[in-house]
Order: sequence, then structure tokens, then C-alpha cells
Amino acid sequence: MSTYSTARSAGHSGPAVAVLGLGPMGRALAGALLDAGLRTTVWNRTPGRDRELVARGAAGARSAAEAAAAADVTVVCVVNYDAVDAVLRPDGVTAALEGRTVLNLTADTPARARDTAAWAAAHGIRYLDGAIMTPAATIGTPDAVFLHSGPEGTYRDLLPVRDALGGTHTHLGEEPGRAAAFDIALLDVFWTAMAGWAHALAVARAEGVTARELAPFARGIGAVLPPVFEETARDVADGTYSGEGNPLTSAVSSMAHIVHVSESHGIDAGVMRAAEGMARRAIGLGHGTDGFVRVAEVIGRH
Repeated sequence: MSTYSTARSAGHSGPAVAVLGLGPMGRALAGALLDAGLRTTVWNRTPGRDRELVARGAAGARSAAEAAAAADVTVVCVVNYDAVDAVLRPDGVTAALEGRTVLNLTADTPARARDTAAWAAAHGIRYLDGAIMTPAATIGTPDAVFLHSGPEGTYRDLLPVRDALGGTHTHLGEEPGRAAAFDIALLDVFWTAMAGWAHALAVARAEGVTARELAPFARGIGAVLPPVFEETARDVADGTYSGEGNPLTSAVSSMAHIVHVSESHGIDAGVMRAAEGMARRAIGLGHGTDGFVRVAEVIGRH
């Protein structure tokens, strides 16, 4: 049986939802909720961003407290948890949220997620933390990917909202920082890869290779990575760190070549020098015949 009881307007079913924060992602979330037929109230600190959503049927609130008071579930999607605190923690908003549910889809650190969960519990607010792992254009489609952590009951009760947002939703456990921990680790992969791609484009251009020429071959490199991730994850879990196919001593040789070519063109090789330095540190500790993922164990030592 649903825990939601806020009065609903005619023609709407399921929980009434408020969306606080109307950047590109917040607008996409609110749009998906509207498309699913949920009563939706929207608010943003900067006026004017709600016009299109109001024209589509959303109710525009004059304040975050007004939006929260109109909803069973308040979805928050702002730039970081400093902004979350500024939106949710004023007394009027906190009072409006008491006994209701907050789904926080703002990106920040696991520690901040835990702090916000503790604040919510202290004020009688049901709280679920979440991370969105796909672009705004995927929201409301099967391609959206959401991660959640917090009380399982709250996760279950949010099924109508999750369904409205589309895609796949994974509950990672009740510890509230887990979604943010996954988010940080996965974004580490993404931004490190993007830094490598930007650097590769600079080096390629310096050698007379255009971005359009390089891109098809970069797709091949990208396709190699998923099975490598699976294999090396098993290595880390088992403590094997196999270097049979490409030992660290071989890896640092190719890294040194990249550094040399980059710097011969005056291109900053700081990212690759950092990777090479981590590999050489592992070699210095006697792991030269291991695979590159041994670096994870070496740099993770306290």
C-alpha cells in the first residue's frame, strides 16, 4: 500500500512530485514526470526556467517550501550538496518536508550523502540518495541509468517515480553513501578517459593526423576496454594481478614513448607522466611482471 497521501488533482495518479532545481537535468526529470501523468510542481532559484514546464502542465512554485508542501516526493537535482543544503535546510523547507520523501539526485561525495541522510532522519524526512549515470536526453527513455542507496522500503515506495523517469534503476544497499561512491568511481573512469582522448587528439594533430581520421580507430580501443575491465576486476578481487599479456615493464615502455612524443611537440604530458609514475612505483615494489591493475593496490595503500 502506498505511503503517499497528499491530495491529488483530478486526472493525476500516483504520488505528487516536486522538482527542485531546473538546470538541464532537472528540466528533463520534471518533463519525464509530466509525461508520465504525475502531478508535478517545479521550482528553481533563478526565476524563469519553469516557463516551458508550466506550459506543459507543471505547477510553478514561488518557493522551495511551497513546492515541497505540494508534494509527497521532492526530487532535488542541483549542482552540488552545498546547493542542496541551501535549498532544503532553511527552517520553512525542512518543516514542509517532515513526514515526506526526498529523492536527492544531486552529484557529490559519499560523505555528503551520508550527512544529508542523517539530517533527513533527524527531521523525520524519508530520504533516498541517487546518482544519474546518463545524459539528460536519456531521461524518460529506456536508456536512462539511475543508481540509488538508502532504505529499501523508501526505494520500493518510489516505484511510480522511478517508472516515470524511465531506464534502469539499481538499489545498491541501505548505506546512503553507496550511490555516490559508485558515481565517483565511474566518473573517474569517464573523465580520465576524456582527458586521455583530448591529449591523444593534441598529439595526433601535432603529427599530422586529424581528429576525424583518428576517431574510427579510437572506437576500436574503446571496444577493448569492457572485457579488460571485467578481467582486471577479477584480478583485483582475487589478488592475482596477472601480467601475462602485458606486464608493467612493457606498459611503462609505451607510456614513455607517449611522453617523449608529446613533449617533443611542446604538449603537456602530465597525465601520462602521472600514469607512468604510478606504474614505475609498482615496479619499484617488485611488481614488474604484474599487470597494470596492480597499481590500484599500490596507490590504495595507507
